[in-house]
Amino acid sequence: MELCSKKKLHALSLAEKIQVLELLDESKMSQSEVARRFQVSQPQISRICKNKEKLLADWCSGTANRERKRKRESKYSGIDEALLCWYHIAQAKAWEVTGPMLLHKAKELADIMGQDFVPSIGWLVRWKRRNNVGFGARHVVVSPFTPELPPPAPTPQAQLPLSLKDFSPEDIFGCAEVPLLYRAVPGRVGVCDRVQVLLCANSRGTEKRRVLVSGLQAAPRCFFGVSSEALPASYHPDLAIPWSEWLAQFDRDMGRQGRQVALLLAARVVEELAGLPGLGHVKLLPLSAASTTPSLPSSVVQAFKAHYRRRLLGKLAAVQSERAGTSLAEAGAGITVLDALHMAAAAWAKVPLQLIVSSFVQEGLAPGKTALAPHKASEMPPVPGGLSLEEFSRFVDLEGEEPVSGVCKEEVGTEDQGGGGEDVLEPLPTKADALRALGTLRRWIECKGTGPELFANFYACEEEVERLCCL
Repeated sequence: MELCSKKKLHALSLAEKIQVLELLDESKMSQSEVARRFQVSQPQISRICKNKEKLLADWCSGTANRERKRKRESKYSGIDEALLCWYHIAQAKAWEVTGPMLLHKAKELADIMGQDFVPSIGWLVRWKRRNNVGFGARHVVVSPFTPELPPPAPTPQAQLPLSLKDFSPEDIFGCAEVPLLYRAVPGRVGVCDRVQVLLCANSRGTEKRRVLVSGLQAAPRCFFGVSSEALPASYHPDLAIPWSEWLAQFDRDMGRQGRQVALLLAARVVEELAGLPGLGHVKLLPLSAASTTPSLPSSVVQAFKAHYRRRLLGKLAAVQSERAGTSLAEAGAGITVLDALHMAAAAWAKVPLQLIVSSFVQEGLAPGKTALAPHKASEMPPVPGGLSLEEFSRFVDLEGEEPVSGVCKEEVGTEDQGGGGEDVLEPLPTKADALRALGTLRRWIECKGTGPELFANFYACEEEVERLCCL
């Protein structure tokens, strides 16, 4: 007696299920006949009919895996759908989407939804399989209809580069190289007082990149024993801006945030970076060589220089008050590159957000309504005592004056001192020195009779110094 073999379970793919529905709609075949043709049971055909609308929706979406036979719903379906929506937006904007970027975005979406979810590589593989996602060539969906061109508007926004419109204002960055005579005084410009400062900010003023200062000195003595990580700005021992290293770090930072940003640059700089390896998260947007528009609004640069000059004059005045008979030029000679680095960081922090926003819009570098021109007083800090507004304005723009020849004190290295000269490196301050300095500073503030605001700032500094002494 021949035994009947057990019927083997046969699952149909999405494409085959659509064929089943077409056969049932277009022919007079019964469910049993269709089941025999596809070698499945009649109840399975019945379930396909019951889920007809959902199957057709999956088929028409273009994202479902048509060869997949079983569709297991994810436990975190909300995150699945939100990530797929973000992925479609990224594809439409021709962003280069990577696996780590999707994992980062999924975690970010989970946090927003308040779900305790940590995406894994396995989850990402299944998500891609469920939604038929691959990392091949990017395809941008193009409308079959010719778009109607809007009438030209008499605002700077009409002059925006087309590619800028693909980015939100928070993701549009501008940067500029700013030549700075870091210890020049009114009426005297030293030939070796020049450094290059790289400033970068987004068009909403909510993000200012760390200031980079480039100078001629390879190893200034003032940096002896100083931790570069603790400084508020970076130093590069060459007047040329290290674009490759700076852009690579910028790209890594944006990658960690899962962002795609635009960086406005002068056409000359972009040409120099022609051989730079591809950036995954920073899109370089060169401004036309014939354009007079700067890659960072000139009013922003001017405000930075004004705050720097005012801070420099304040420091020089303090030196003169301590040493009677010291000229302004003699006081300026004692300013080091390290002093300049701190003052540049402080000046950049003081450039107001409102000025950055209005300047980007006025220059046509960011979308937005045409802002009213800010009053000059809002761009410039208060004029220091002893100078008129015109004199201070000339001092801010000293870089255009002819430098005076001479030798910088800091240019002379320790190896050129003959071993026993006067310029011997000072010993590094100890914890005891730091604590004594705090006591001296507090006593001095007490004797000056200042307000409580200064003491509040001192207490914060004192607490942090004492914490560092305990490490």
